Amino acid sequence: SPAARVAPGADPAVREIAMRALDAAKLAGASYPDVGISRNRNQARATRERQITNLADTETYGFGVRVLANGAWGFAASRELSLDEAAVVARQAVAQAKANASAQLRPVALAPVEKYPDATWSSPVEIDPFDVAIEDKVALMLAASDAALRVQGARFVNMNMFFLREEKTFASTEGTFTHQTIYRSFPRMTITAVGNNEFQTLTSTDVQPMGLGYEHVRDSRFLENAPRWAETAVKKLTAKPVQPGRYDLVLLPSHLWLTIHESIAHPTELDRILGFEANFAGTSFISPVERFLGRFRYGPEIMNIQGERSSRGGLSTVGWDDEGVKPEDYLIVKNGVLNDLQTTHEQAPMLADWYRQQGRPVRSHGNSYAESWSEVQFQRMPNVNLLPHPERDVSLDELVSDVKDGILIDGDGSFSIDQQRYNAQFGGQAYYEIKNGKVGGMLKDVAYQMRTPEFWNAMDGIGGRSTYFAGGSFFDGKGQPQQVNAVSHRCVPTRHRKINVINTGRRA
Repeated sequence: SPAARVAPGADPAVREIAMRALDAAKLAGASYPDVGISRNRNQARATRERQITNLADTETYGFGVRVLANGAWGFAASRELSLDEAAVVARQAVAQAKANASAQLRPVALAPVEKYPDATWSSPVEIDPFDVAIEDKVALMLAASDAALRVQGARFVNMNMFFLREEKTFASTEGTFTHQTIYRSFPRMTITAVGNNEFQTLTSTDVQPMGLGYEHVRDSRFLENAPRWAETAVKKLTAKPVQPGRYDLVLLPSHLWLTIHESIAHPTELDRILGFEANFAGTSFISPVERFLGRFRYGPEIMNIQGERSSRGGLSTVGWDDEGVKPEDYLIVKNGVLNDLQTTHEQAPMLADWYRQQGRPVRSHGNSYAESWSEVQFQRMPNVNLLPHPERDVSLDELVSDVKDGILIDGDGSFSIDQQRYNAQFGGQAYYEIKNGKVGGMLKDVAYQMRTPEFWNAMDGIGGRSTYFAGGSFFDGKGQPQQVNAVSHRCVPTRHRKINVINTGRRA
């Protein structure tokens, strides 16, 4: 994982503003203040066939002050970075906290944290995407689109590139001062094929967003891969409609990451479980906590789900979270049983009894995040991964070989999930029939229905380390007002027995 570097860190003027805000908040009556100063630059490039459809480049710079006063939170922010404004905003945050205290049910308690007084971290970037000329990016996009359009039947090609560079400084009165530079890159191509009185689309799902620089675009080899993606899109036009029924499913990581995201990562967010968060598909079926932690069988013993923010290129990978906590790797599901939950500085004490029973320290897992300086930080998921087979390197061919009547699914597609993330339905990009241990022709109009615990307990095979692959979401929404973060889900192919499959193309 990328190592943190101990260094002077942020610009001295930024440090001075942060210290002024902390001092002013303490003088105004805060028992705990922290300050986040960030400069976020976002870039989007889009083409359709041989035309440029979007060139956007935005930047925002400012600071936010969060405080505890009388046991309640307050927050205020400003885009004016000056010493006087830092003091004004800090006092506003304290005044808000004192007003909020009148409605609190119990005072906020914070978990112990380690101090990091002068430390910096940066994503492991080879090429800063913002140093690459617009002309070079667009030239690649148009050339790759031309390569796809040369395949007969491929009619439309949309290509996008999204980039983020976030320079983030954090300081608190607990003795931490960190400065981080975070990069994310997401190139994507969608091809539409037309024929047989219908159209079919395919997205380059084997290229996923990553916490890397422009080298990720280079290494994705769009020019070379575009014809292959186009040929697959065209083949979907003559694919056989699936017959509804129960099938054994072999799910590739390019598809499975989204199922993990929706049915494991979101429902193990502690704020959803406790009912503090209900936006974007509700709360969680994992409630009350004491009935599930250490007891609930999520899946078979080969199933281990890891939360981490340390993997190279992970979208949620950082040196410290937005509360100055150094994240740790931990098992959310261990040998198939729910073992832990996603927590923040404030949330960890809510599980204090459980942690003490297990002989674990009451400590935040470092899962706090704010989209920008103007947003208050709250619990956001880390990279949530399905770890490879714990004993041996199981190949995809081995998973397929034991399937008599099944379907292989590649790529993520449309989905729906209920308000407790218990019942769901998932589609994909490309589907292939499996007969007697062999992958055959393409299918279409495939979606499977699931209940979360039944689906994961129907998993009887997972891939080994050589099949490990990182998928992820560049735009994952949560909260009200909404905030967007990015998160990776590394996983292996899996095999699930007798899952209900429907035909999405049939009319009633």
